Amino acid sequence: MVRGGKTARRRLRAGLGTVLGGCALVAGSVVPAAAHPAGHRTEYVALGDSYTSGPLIPRQVDANCARSDRNYPSLVAAGRRVGTFKDVSCSGATTAEMWRAQGTNGPQLDAVNRGTDLVTVQIGGNDVGFGSIIATCARLGTGDPTGNPCERSYRAAGYDELAVAVARTAPKVDRVLRAVRARAPHARVLLVGYPDLLPDDGSGCFPSVPFARGDFPYLRDTGKRVNLMLRLVAAWNRVEYVDTYGPTVGHDMCKAPAERWIEPLQPASPAAPAHPNERGEAAMATAVLDRLDRGHGRR
Repeated sequence: MVRGGKTARRRLRAGLGTVLGGCALVAGSVVPAAAHPAGHRTEYVALGDSYTSGPLIPRQVDANCARSDRNYPSLVAAGRRVGTFKDVSCSGATTAEMWRAQGTNGPQLDAVNRGTDLVTVQIGGNDVGFGSIIATCARLGTGDPTGNPCERSYRAAGYDELAVAVARTAPKVDRVLRAVRARAPHARVLLVGYPDLLPDDGSGCFPSVPFARGDFPYLRDTGKRVNLMLRLVAAWNRVEYVDTYGPTVGHDMCKAPAERWIEPLQPASPAAPAHPNERGEAAMATAVLDRLDRGHGRR
């Protein structure tokens, strides 16, 4: 698999046609990490945004990044009993924060080096504009709760602006993965997808989640398109993709407090709005651990 140059870019553009057209998912191959001597302790680095850092989930250990010690990287580190653990995930991070500081958090890629054995990456949601999309759709939904005002707004120019935003994010995530590979050529790299935020059957729950009835399936499909893009970019870079959407279906923000792993816009459990609560982080940790337990090259 070619990871750079014109050939890779042509494949990336071809794959984006799949993203925009909503075709079947593509599974990725992986590159085995170099063997380590007996007794070697894994050096693990976690990169990511607020879905990784776990804002408002007790106990918060970094106020600048709203990072919890119960987020999924912390649970993975405990589950794998790693030797060294660096969690530099930060709320609000985009792919740009891989190379630039975010308040007191330095460039996230600075934590990755040739001694790193394991890297998890969960990024791209803020590049697509998760926060602004939620705010826009909530505002429009209150004025037309039975229609699809958000979808109409994002398609007003004659094309789907959100599909374009997803497509434009793909090369940014691609660049991040290539940078990780360059800095840690022997590491096992996992690109982590995003969980299921809304009912998978397309049903709604206005007004507890104030999106218009017709916008629920549109936003669900947009979330799936983001994960499809991430899966494709993982495949092109020969890194492993971790599906967190499937394991969280049925626990979206429309469910009752006892059943949901994603909090709605007015959370009932300690978590940021439209973000995983502690159970959601645990579910993502389980998905990552399951992927690690399957071993290299196994789907």
